[in-house]
Amino acid sequence: MFPLAIDMAESTEMRIQRLISENPVVIFSRSSCCMCHVMKMLLLTLGVHPTVIELEENEIGALAPPPLQDGGTTSSNNSVPAVFIGGKRVGGLESLVALHLSGQLVPKLVEVGALWPRLCL
Repeated sequence: MFPLAIDMAESTEMRIQRLISENPVVIFSRSSCCMCHVMKMLLLTLGVHPTVIELEENEIGALAPPPLQDGGTTSSNNSVPAVFIGGKRVGGLESLVALHLSGQLVPKLVEVGALWPRLCL
């Protein structure tokens, strides 16, 4: 299986959704995004190798903006970097770090198969 294969007939929206569904951990960013680098380093430190996709400016709009708590959405300018774990949007760097500090990140990564459970000896 080649999850990053490009089908020229596939729309940007469909390609993004396919990548989210086919990969346990996906980071979408702009090129040279320092926040994406920090996200990737955090995940690598935990033993997870995320799929990192750099979107072109014209593709960023195809990434659905994050939902707000009141049911609305934010502007698409705030939609990257974005990390998806198990097909669900976690959010940006702040959300990822908050999950890690609360102790919820590792169990979530284990649940989606991105990380093997650590056995206590």
